[in-house]
Amino acid sequence: EGCEPSGGICGSPSSTCGNTRVGASDSIGTMAMAQKDANQVVVGVLALQGSFAEHASSLKRSGEGVQAVEVRVAAQLEHCDALVIPGGESTTMARLAEREGMAKALREFAAAGKPVWGTCAGLIMLSDKAECTKQGGQALIGGLHVSVIRNFFGAQVESFETKLPAPACIRVQGDDDYFRAVFIRAPAIADVSEGVEVLAEYHLSDVQRQRKPDAPSKVAVAVRQGHLWATAFHPELTSDLRWHKAFADMAREVRAARAAAESQSASCPVHESNGYNRMELPIYE
Repeated sequence: EGCEPSGGICGSPSSTCGNTRVGASDSIGTMAMAQKDANQVVVGVLALQGSFAEHASSLKRSGEGVQAVEVRVAAQLEHCDALVIPGGESTTMARLAEREGMAKALREFAAAGKPVWGTCAGLIMLSDKAECTKQGGQALIGGLHVSVIRNFFGAQVESFETKLPAPACIRVQGDDDYFRAVFIRAPAIADVSEGVEVLAEYHLSDVQRQRKPDAPSKVAVAVRQGHLWATAFHPELTSDLRWHKAFADMAREVRAARAAAESQSASCPVHESNGYNRMELPIYE
Protein backbone atom coordinates (compact mmCIF):
# COMPACT_ATOMS: atom_id res chain seq x y z
CA GLU A 1 0.00 0.00 0.00
CA GLY A 2 0.98 3.59 -0.47
CA CYS A 3 3.86 3.19 -2.91
CA GLU A 4 4.35 6.57 -4.53
CA PRO A 5 5.43 7.05 -8.11
CA SER A 6 7.27 10.12 -9.31
CA GLY A 7 6.19 9.95 -12.91
CA GLY A 8 5.88 6.14 -12.90
CA ILE A 9 4.50 3.18 -11.00
CA CYS A 10 6.25 1.35 -8.19
CA GLY A 11 9.13 -0.69 -9.40
CA SER A 12 9.84 1.60 -12.36
CA PRO A 13 13.07 3.64 -12.48
CA SER A 14 11.15 6.86 -11.80
CA SER A 15 9.44 5.53 -8.71
CA THR A 16 10.13 7.04 -5.29
CA CYS A 17 8.85 3.90 -3.54
CA GLY A 18 12.36 2.92 -2.63
CA ASN A 19 13.29 6.23 -1.05
CA THR A 20 14.75 5.45 2.34
CA ARG A 21 16.59 7.29 5.04
CA VAL A 22 19.77 9.13 4.14
CA GLY A 23 22.06 11.34 6.22
CA ALA A 24 20.22 13.90 8.32
CA SER A 25 22.79 16.70 8.12
CA ASP A 26 21.04 18.45 5.22
CA SER A 27 17.73 18.51 7.10
CA ILE A 28 19.35 19.78 10.29
CA GLY A 29 20.86 22.68 8.38
CA THR A 30 17.53 23.45 6.74
CA MET A 31 15.83 23.32 10.14
CA ALA A 32 18.25 25.85 11.60
CA MET A 33 17.58 28.20 8.69
CA ALA A 34 13.83 27.81 9.13
CA GLN A 35 13.99 28.82 12.76
CA LYS A 36 15.51 32.18 11.85
CA ASP A 37 12.20 33.38 10.40
CA ALA A 38 9.56 33.48 13.11
CA ASN A 39 6.88 34.40 10.57
CA GLN A 40 7.12 31.06 8.81
CA VAL A 41 5.19 27.97 9.77
CA VAL A 42 7.51 24.95 9.80
CA VAL A 43 5.92 21.79 8.42
CA GLY A 44 8.02 18.67 8.79
CA VAL A 45 7.73 15.76 6.36
CA LEU A 46 8.75 12.39 7.75
CA ALA A 47 11.56 11.39 5.38
CA LEU A 48 12.32 7.80 6.26
CA GLN A 49 10.71 6.26 3.18
CA GLY A 50 8.04 6.98 0.57
CA SER A 51 6.91 10.16 -1.20
CA PHE A 52 8.37 12.68 1.22
CA ALA A 53 10.07 14.68 -1.57
CA GLU A 54 6.76 15.19 -3.37
CA HIS A 55 5.07 16.41 -0.19
CA ALA A 56 7.93 18.79 0.57
CA SER A 57 7.73 20.18 -2.95
CA SER A 58 3.95 20.69 -2.72
CA LEU A 59 4.30 22.46 0.64
CA LYS A 60 7.00 24.77 -0.71
CA ARG A 61 4.72 25.68 -3.63
CA SER A 62 1.62 26.12 -1.47
CA GLY A 63 2.32 29.75 -0.62
CA GLU A 64 4.55 32.17 1.20
CA GLY A 65 5.30 31.62 4.86
CA VAL A 66 5.50 27.81 4.64
CA GLN A 67 8.83 26.12 5.36
CA ALA A 68 8.96 22.42 4.47
CA VAL A 69 11.62 20.39 6.28
CA GLU A 70 12.48 16.73 5.75
CA VAL A 71 12.53 15.08 9.17
CA ARG A 72 14.90 12.16 9.70
CA VAL A 73 15.77 12.30 13.41
CA ALA A 74 13.56 12.74 16.47
CA ALA A 75 15.25 15.97 17.60
CA GLN A 76 13.99 17.75 14.48
CA LEU A 77 10.38 17.33 15.58
CA GLU A 78 10.94 19.84 18.38
CA HIS A 79 11.20 22.61 15.78
CA CYS A 80 8.16 21.60 13.70
CA ASP A 81 4.74 23.23 13.96
CA ALA A 82 3.14 20.35 12.06
CA LEU A 83 4.05 17.05 10.43
CA VAL A 84 3.17 15.14 7.27
CA ILE A 85 3.55 11.36 7.27
CA PRO A 86 3.75 10.42 3.58
CA GLY A 87 2.66 7.39 1.64
CA GLY A 88 5.11 4.58 1.14
CA GLU A 89 5.19 1.11 2.67
CA SER A 90 3.73 1.39 6.15
CA THR A 91 5.43 -1.69 7.61
CA THR A 92 8.84 -0.56 6.35
CA MET A 93 8.24 2.98 7.55
CA ALA A 94 7.23 1.76 11.01
CA ARG A 95 10.31 -0.47 11.28
CA LEU A 96 12.59 2.39 10.25
CA ALA A 97 10.94 4.67 12.81
CA GLU A 98 11.57 2.07 15.52
CA ARG A 99 15.16 1.51 14.38
CA GLU A 100 15.94 5.23 14.29
CA GLY A 101 14.37 5.80 17.71
CA MET A 102 11.59 7.98 16.31
CA ALA A 103 8.45 5.95 17.09
CA LYS A 104 8.01 7.33 20.62
CA ALA A 105 8.70 10.90 19.47
CA LEU A 106 6.12 10.59 16.69
CA ARG A 107 3.46 9.37 19.12
CA GLU A 108 4.27 12.20 21.52
CA PHE A 109 4.12 14.76 18.71
CA ALA A 110 0.64 13.61 17.67
CA ALA A 111 -0.56 13.43 21.28
CA ALA A 112 0.71 16.97 22.00
CA GLY A 113 -1.95 18.54 19.80
CA LYS A 114 0.28 19.57 16.91
CA PRO A 115 -1.23 19.03 13.44
CA VAL A 116 -0.36 15.74 11.75
CA TRP A 117 -1.49 14.65 8.28
CA GLY A 118 -1.06 11.08 7.12
CA THR A 119 -1.47 10.10 3.46
CA CYS A 120 -2.02 6.48 2.43
CA ALA A 121 0.62 4.65 4.50
CA GLY A 122 0.58 7.66 6.82
CA LEU A 123 -3.15 7.11 7.32
CA ILE A 124 -2.42 3.54 8.37
CA MET A 125 0.26 4.66 10.82
CA LEU A 126 -2.02 7.30 12.40
CA SER A 127 -4.97 4.94 12.83
CA ASP A 128 -5.82 3.19 16.08
CA LYS A 129 -6.43 -0.12 14.29
CA ALA A 130 -5.27 -1.63 11.00
CA GLU A 131 -6.65 -4.76 9.36
CA CYS A 132 -5.04 -7.02 6.73
CA THR A 133 -1.53 -6.25 7.94
CA LYS A 134 1.52 -8.33 7.13
CA GLN A 135 2.40 -11.35 9.21
CA GLY A 136 3.63 -10.19 12.60
CA GLY A 137 1.30 -7.21 12.75
CA GLN A 138 1.77 -3.51 12.17
CA ALA A 139 3.29 -0.97 14.55
CA LEU A 140 1.12 2.17 14.68
CA ILE A 141 1.46 5.71 15.96
CA GLY A 142 -2.26 5.79 16.75
CA GLY A 143 -4.37 8.67 17.97
CA LEU A 144 -6.76 8.81 15.02
CA HIS A 145 -9.87 6.95 16.11
CA VAL A 146 -10.48 4.97 12.94
CA SER A 147 -10.03 1.42 11.71
CA VAL A 148 -8.40 1.00 8.29
CA ILE A 149 -8.11 -1.88 5.85
CA ARG A 150 -4.65 -2.09 4.34
CA ASN A 151 -4.49 -2.54 0.52
CA PHE A 152 -8.29 -2.34 0.38
CA PHE A 153 -8.36 -1.53 -3.34
CA GLY A 154 -6.07 -4.34 -4.38
CA ALA A 155 -2.64 -4.79 -5.91
CA GLN A 156 -0.45 -2.28 -7.71
CA VAL A 157 -2.08 -2.91 -11.09
CA GLU A 158 -5.46 -1.99 -9.60
CA SER A 159 -4.33 1.52 -8.66
CA PHE A 160 -6.55 4.24 -10.12
CA GLU A 161 -7.48 7.90 -10.00
CA THR A 162 -10.82 9.68 -9.96
CA LYS A 163 -12.46 13.00 -9.11
CA LEU A 164 -14.21 13.47 -5.78
CA PRO A 165 -16.29 16.32 -4.32
CA ALA A 166 -14.08 18.75 -2.44
CA PRO A 167 -14.88 19.26 1.26
CA ALA A 168 -15.47 22.79 2.52
CA CYS A 169 -11.94 23.15 3.91
CA ILE A 170 -10.58 22.53 0.40
CA ARG A 171 -13.16 24.50 -1.59
CA VAL A 172 -12.23 27.71 0.23
CA GLN A 173 -8.71 27.34 -1.19
CA GLY A 174 -9.94 27.56 -4.81
CA ASP A 175 -12.90 27.59 -7.18
CA ASP A 176 -13.04 23.91 -8.17
CA ASP A 177 -15.77 21.89 -6.45
CA TYR A 178 -13.88 18.65 -7.12
CA PHE A 179 -10.36 17.38 -6.60
CA ARG A 180 -8.27 14.69 -8.30
CA ALA A 181 -7.68 11.68 -6.07
CA VAL A 182 -4.87 9.22 -6.86
CA PHE A 183 -5.17 5.80 -5.17
CA ILE A 184 -2.07 3.57 -5.20
CA ARG A 185 -2.45 0.24 -3.39
CA ALA A 186 -4.55 2.38 -1.10
CA PRO A 187 -6.15 1.61 2.24
CA ALA A 188 -9.75 2.45 3.06
CA ILE A 189 -11.27 3.67 6.29
CA ALA A 190 -13.60 0.93 7.48
CA ASP A 191 -14.91 2.50 10.67
CA VAL A 192 -14.83 5.92 12.33
CA SER A 193 -15.52 6.73 15.97
CA GLU A 194 -17.40 9.67 17.40
CA GLY A 195 -15.51 12.91 16.93
CA VAL A 196 -14.07 11.93 13.55
CA GLU A 197 -15.35 13.98 10.61
CA VAL A 198 -15.51 12.30 7.20
CA LEU A 199 -14.20 14.73 4.57
CA ALA A 200 -14.46 12.52 1.47
CA GLU A 201 -16.04 9.23 0.47
CA TYR A 202 -15.51 6.99 -2.53
CA HIS A 203 -18.23 4.89 -4.17
CA LEU A 204 -16.84 1.59 -5.44
CA SER A 205 -17.13 0.94 -9.18
CA ASP A 206 -18.98 -2.09 -10.52
CA VAL A 207 -15.67 -3.82 -11.24
CA GLN A 208 -14.40 -3.14 -7.74
CA ARG A 209 -17.63 -4.46 -6.23
CA GLN A 210 -17.31 -7.64 -8.29
CA ARG A 211 -13.80 -8.14 -6.90
CA LYS A 212 -14.98 -7.41 -3.35
CA PRO A 213 -18.61 -8.58 -3.15
CA ASP A 214 -18.66 -8.36 0.65
CA ALA A 215 -17.35 -4.78 0.73
CA PRO A 216 -19.63 -1.79 1.36
CA SER A 217 -20.74 0.26 -1.63
CA LYS A 218 -18.79 3.28 -0.37
CA VAL A 219 -15.89 3.91 2.01
CA ALA A 220 -14.40 6.95 3.73
CA VAL A 221 -11.12 8.05 2.16
CA ALA A 222 -10.42 11.32 4.01
CA VAL A 223 -11.10 12.21 7.65
CA ARG A 224 -10.33 14.88 10.21
CA GLN A 225 -10.20 14.55 13.99
CA GLY A 226 -9.24 17.85 15.53
CA HIS A 227 -5.58 18.41 14.66
CA LEU A 228 -5.23 15.04 12.89
CA TRP A 229 -5.87 14.67 9.15
CA ALA A 230 -5.71 11.54 7.03
CA THR A 231 -6.26 10.74 3.35
CA ALA A 232 -6.15 7.39 1.57
CA PHE A 233 -5.16 9.13 -1.68
CA HIS A 234 -2.12 11.19 -2.71
CA PRO A 235 -2.62 14.96 -3.19
CA GLU A 236 1.16 15.33 -3.47
CA LEU A 237 1.07 13.52 -6.84
CA THR A 238 -1.19 16.13 -8.44
CA SER A 239 -0.83 19.81 -9.28
CA ASP A 240 -3.73 20.69 -6.94
CA LEU A 241 -2.14 22.33 -3.90
CA ARG A 242 -5.35 22.97 -1.95
CA TRP A 243 -4.89 20.11 0.53
CA HIS A 244 -1.40 21.33 1.37
CA LYS A 245 -2.57 24.94 1.63
CA ALA A 246 -5.41 23.95 3.97
CA PHE A 247 -3.07 21.90 6.17
CA ALA A 248 -0.52 24.72 6.34
CA ASP A 249 -3.30 27.16 7.29
CA MET A 250 -4.39 24.86 10.12
CA ALA A 251 -0.78 24.54 11.30
CA ARG A 252 -0.50 28.32 11.35
CA GLU A 253 -3.74 28.70 13.33
CA VAL A 254 -2.74 26.04 15.87
CA ARG A 255 0.69 27.63 16.32
CA ALA A 256 -0.88 31.06 16.89
CA ALA A 257 -3.31 29.63 19.44
CA ARG A 258 -0.51 27.84 21.31
CA ALA A 259 1.61 30.99 21.32
CA ALA A 260 -1.28 33.06 22.68
CA ALA A 261 -1.93 30.50 25.42
CA GLU A 262 1.75 30.44 26.39
CA SER A 263 1.87 34.25 26.45
CA GLN A 264 -1.20 34.44 28.66
CA SER A 265 0.23 31.81 31.00
CA ALA A 266 3.52 33.70 31.24
CA SER A 267 1.73 36.96 32.09
CA CYS A 268 -0.19 35.46 35.03
CA PRO A 269 1.56 36.32 38.34
CA VAL A 270 2.68 33.49 40.57
CA HIS A 271 1.50 34.11 44.15
CA GLU A 272 3.89 33.34 46.96
CA SER A 273 2.74 30.82 49.54
CA ASN A 274 4.46 32.66 52.44
CA GLY A 275 6.38 29.51 53.17
CA TYR A 276 3.35 27.40 54.09
CA ASN A 277 3.01 23.93 52.72
CA ARG A 278 -0.63 23.61 51.64
CA MET A 279 -0.66 19.96 52.80
CA GLU A 280 0.28 21.07 56.34
CA LEU A 281 -2.67 23.44 56.77
CA PRO A 282 -5.46 22.18 59.06
CA ILE A 283 -8.59 20.80 57.43
CA TYR A 284 -11.94 21.59 59.09
CA GLU A 285 -14.95 19.45 58.45
